[in-house]
Amino acid sequence: MDENDVSLSTATRSLLDEIGEMEKDALTELDGISSGQELEEFRTRYLGRKGLLTKVLRRLGELPQEERSAVGQRANALRRKLEEEITRRNQTLRREALARTLEREQLDVTLPGLPFRRGTLHPLTLALREIVDIFAGMGFSVFESREVETDEMNFVLLNIPPGHPARDMQATFYVNPEVVLRTQTSPGQIRGMRTYQGRLPVRFVVPGRVYRRDPADVSHHPVFHQIEGIAVDRDISFPNLVWVLEEFARRFFGPDTRFRLCPSYFPFTEPSAQMDVSCIICRGKGCSVCKYSGWLEVAGAGMVHPVVLRNGGYDPTEVTGFAFGMGLERLAMLKLGIDDIRLFYSCDTRFLRQFA
Repeated sequence: MDENDVSLSTATRSLLDEIGEMEKDALTELDGISSGQELEEFRTRYLGRKGLLTKVLRRLGELPQEERSAVGQRANALRRKLEEEITRRNQTLRREALARTLEREQLDVTLPGLPFRRGTLHPLTLALREIVDIFAGMGFSVFESREVETDEMNFVLLNIPPGHPARDMQATFYVNPEVVLRTQTSPGQIRGMRTYQGRLPVRFVVPGRVYRRDPADVSHHPVFHQIEGIAVDRDISFPNLVWVLEEFARRFFGPDTRFRLCPSYFPFTEPSAQMDVSCIICRGKGCSVCKYSGWLEVAGAGMVHPVVLRNGGYDPTEVTGFAFGMGLERLAMLKLGIDDIRLFYSCDTRFLRQFA
């Protein structure tokens, strides 16, 4: 239906003329818009809920029934056209803004670039790799065990049944009454032996994180690392253990390092001993790290208890074995001359950068 149709009522022709004028005005105004804010104001003024085109549509009720559709179609066509033009104008404004930005922020590629600071491995990672390499040189493989353990695996199968006094030595994080965050890497002994399924010889180390409810101080932290080691075969004896520990101390700390073995107690080894090395921080004179004794315990060790061998799937009447557990942080502190274990977990780049 043409708006010039003489058969149309005066009101309809007037409304169609108004829509035509609105289109001319809108397109002219649109060409002069230079910002996104102005464009949004334009959209609201013409197409908003109270916009000019909406007001026109609300007057359709004033027209004869048979002429309303013609006016409605004309108004909707204008709406679609304006929406397309607004989208096109928005894209143009964005391209112009980008061009201005690129022109304003041109890079001088002849200038020297900013150097990137090279990262480094964490000192605990460096120490762990060195320790693993040392034991690999003595025929030990690496066995990775889980950090979330059952109470049975963390305690019972290691000869620490419920109510055993040794449980008081380890303040445990319990997930539930039957599941714990491992307090030691020793459960790896059981899992590793069961993985070997009776084969001989057995030689592996178990490095990993352990958790205890210890207050943080210069030599303790609730999250720390251990390296468990175990060897099982026929005719293994305590002197074999002594040689392994001595060889490790000599390779890790240097040929002049003094160490000693003192009688100790661990439920999963019998006999048991603790390995001390001379404090490198104070050279044996006594300091806060070694508690003024001149010595620092770095490992617990002993012959694998027959109960543990049997729980791992081996007959203690046919084979013997030794095991040891070392604190990675204490070894690294002695090796690197660090006097506070908390520095490892401080995320202080000034500290970490020293080991680049």
